[in-house]
Amino acid sequence: MDILVPIDDSQPATKAVEHAVREYPDADLTLLHVIDPSVGMYGEGGIYAYDSILEGRRKAADELLEDAAEIAADHDGSVERETVVGSPGNEIVAVSESKDVDHIVLGSHGRSGASRVLLGSVAERVVRRAPVPVTIVR
Repeated sequence: MDILVPIDDSQPATKAVEHAVREYPDADLTLLHVIDPSVGMYGEGGIYAYDSILEGRRKAADELLEDAAEIAADHDGSVERETVVGSPGNEIVAVSESKDVDHIVLGSHGRSGASRVLLGSVAERVVRRAPVPVTIVR
């Protein structure tokens, strides 16, 4: 079984990795981090330093993926790490399709009310568009 676990630096994402390892101990995991260029890239001259900012965010993503891989260290299946740039909801679905995964496990930020309506929810977008079952971990 192939499981996609999208991660960021949140507690729910860490719990999603732990859940995937616990519930699918023999699965092959792909840990995915999506760098969202619409967040923090265009303020204070960011458009002029895009490549530099992106490189810094890639290094941070590598550290994040390393930490997540350590959580899965005793996992019997393989663990692959991947970083992509784009809209998180769209990229998670695209990677799930291109890698032909069987399941997606992701953390929820638990937004509610106006913030959920205004900001949307990556988890909600993934659930609506994913071609495979999705487990959301709080």
